Amino acid sequence: MNTGPSYANSSPSNPTLGEQRVTGDSPRTDARPDTAAARDAGRGAIRRLDVVVVGAGFGGLYAVYKYREMGLRVLGLEMGGDFGGVWYWNRYPGARVDLPSLDYSYAFSPEIEQEWTWSEQFAAQPELLEYFAFVAKRLDLRKDFQFNTRVNGATWDEQRALWVVTTDRGEVFEATYCVMATGPLSVPKDPEIPGIERFKGQLLRAARWPHEPVSFENRRVGVIGTGSSGIQIVQEVGKQAGELFVYQRTPSFTMPMRNEPLEPDYVEEIKRHYAGMREIARNSPIGGMRPQSSRAFFSVTPSQRRQLMEDAWNAGGLVLLGTFADLLVNEEANAQVADFVRGKISEVVKDPETAEKLKPRGYPIFARRPCLDTGYYETFNKPNVHLMDCLTDPIVEITETGVRTQAGETALDALIFAAGYDALTGAMLAFDVVGRNGRTLKEHWKRGARSYLGHMMEGFPNLFLTTGPNGPAALANIPRLSEHDVDWIAGLITHMRDNGLAAVEPTRQAEDEWMELVHMYSQRTLLSKANTWYVNANIEGKPRGLTLFTGGFQKYRELCESAVRDGHRGFVFEPLQRALAA
Repeated sequence: MNTGPSYANSSPSNPTLGEQRVTGDSPRTDARPDTAAARDAGRGAIRRLDVVVVGAGFGGLYAVYKYREMGLRVLGLEMGGDFGGVWYWNRYPGARVDLPSLDYSYAFSPEIEQEWTWSEQFAAQPELLEYFAFVAKRLDLRKDFQFNTRVNGATWDEQRALWVVTTDRGEVFEATYCVMATGPLSVPKDPEIPGIERFKGQLLRAARWPHEPVSFENRRVGVIGTGSSGIQIVQEVGKQAGELFVYQRTPSFTMPMRNEPLEPDYVEEIKRHYAGMREIARNSPIGGMRPQSSRAFFSVTPSQRRQLMEDAWNAGGLVLLGTFADLLVNEEANAQVADFVRGKISEVVKDPETAEKLKPRGYPIFARRPCLDTGYYETFNKPNVHLMDCLTDPIVEITETGVRTQAGETALDALIFAAGYDALTGAMLAFDVVGRNGRTLKEHWKRGARSYLGHMMEGFPNLFLTTGPNGPAALANIPRLSEHDVDWIAGLITHMRDNGLAAVEPTRQAEDEWMELVHMYSQRTLLSKANTWYVNANIEGKPRGLTLFTGGFQKYRELCESAVRDGHRGFVFEPLQRALAA
């Protein structure tokens, strides 16, 4: 157990509210909340705050609560119409979390843990939105957020030691601290295919799905993209569509989810033991309770390995990933597990040619984001579902009436894009961030994302990141990582306020040393051996490289706490008196 100082223990007590489960307001797309910020903006006022938080997902919601309870004047800004982050937008058929609901939830409030009850092992998107609404109402957070608001820019005012934040509504906010809780997956991307704007059928995007129901009955539907979202869409739309054409560019490894309802007796057990389980999660490499083994693949006999893999496959979820400790460092072990999964595809898909096309090859298993499904491979046994192999028959263009490949055109009534995100850095680079001496974040990151501890960047004082691109980000449980980051930032702000400090930023040396450490860890993993958004391969012109911290969540926590314990190693502070004098 980590014995170093931890900011997580500084959380205030939680307010006591009723125990009735609520669903909150239904999501809104054009609501303009009557907040003080909105009223001030209407009068052309500049609102002065202590903290501006950008984002209303796991990180943003907790950040606003945490900093408000510290007595700070705080406002959350969110582009969407309600709480939920990526889940506000991801309303596509079959949208469901691929981590156990018990992991994918807040741990900072024992009251919320006891009052909220998940219905399934892996929650669907509507229930996730209910959860966000419940937490927001439980903590009275709606008044502290402004929705339907896009941040246009954030500029550091060096003389006054504050950030000037502007929005698409013409508002100006000034804040001592700016916390970017924009998440690793916020900015969706279209596939890079000519002619998208010409298509006259219904064009749908997984990451910006309509709020109203969409019927696919008796319609010819195309899906481009077979990652996590695409897999969930295919297995649902395949049940509804007249015909479904799945345009597969890179096959993904996917394993059965084995979702099931949570029985009341089990839920009661969970609620009795939450505290211990959360502590285990915080001190695990993934920030969660998924089984993790110290067993090396070749330490057991071939028959034992086969049985362990069969047991993991039957258990479902990501159990297979945790069955052996060296699957992301030992290429031969990885290859044998990949062969096992490819064999399972042949067992399920009846047509041998289709089965072969569905089998991923050319990259290590788990080097791309591991996917979970409920009957994905079985979907290709349906007579109305057609696999379009873009490796042997590439897409040439989108036409007015469908998709044309080298072999010819397929007419479609609807086309669904599930092409992923401009991940990790996309949200931060989507608006203008200007630090000291007019230097922009785009300039700072022109050769790839870089920071210190994944939290701060040299030349950008008082600007904080949660789930940043140089931390564990998508490799760790987002709620645990978000709570850690928010608490760590809270501790640094408390230190500054207690000691009369106006600004903080890392040194260039500290930033360089952190990136060297990130690079060192990245050389030990197979994650960089696949063309994925982990290494920015899905965005043309984006600097390539694995900038995620791959040393594990527990190690990351230790390093962040070590910097604090060593007198805030790597940071420089500006005294309040100097800022006031300027």
